Amino acid sequence: MADGGTYQTLPQSVLFCCDHNAVRSPMAEGIMKKLYGTECYIQSVGVKNDLEIDGFAITVCAEIGVELSRHRSRSFDEMEDWGDDLSSFDLVLALSPASQRRALDLTQFYHIDVEYWPILDPTGLGDAREARLAAYREARDQIVQRLTDRFGPAHG
Repeated sequence: MADGGTYQTLPQSVLFCCDHNAVRSPMAEGIMKKLYGTECYIQSVGVKNDLEIDGFAITVCAEIGVELSRHRSRSFDEMEDWGDDLSSFDLVLALSPASQRRALDLTQFYHIDVEYWPILDPTGLGDAREARLAAYREARDQIVQRLTDRFGPAHG
């Protein structure tokens, strides 16, 4: 728990970012939407948009009731095309070092908090399907833990 026993208030809008918007940031977006519903606006982007949503990410999120199969990857550069402006977000949660650097570069003229959450990158870990799924579950569970440590148990 943050601040000696109290949870932090949900911001009005949160942007998750990682390298490709194909694994960690869409998982975080979907999980946060499931936990906190419509209480805040939640989106995700990548430094690059060169990969589609990862099948293992879809599988491990489905295990906890989070639907990711309709996710469409997008980059920071494409945000405005989708109708989002970086300056409209209250909090940027970077899940990879490269995305943290990009977010800090892009937010230097705005009053936006950028935090780095070191979430495991499960891509390329494990050879067999079960070993790969275990790595993706670990990343998923790290995201759930970070969110509930910060904002409290699921609402509603």
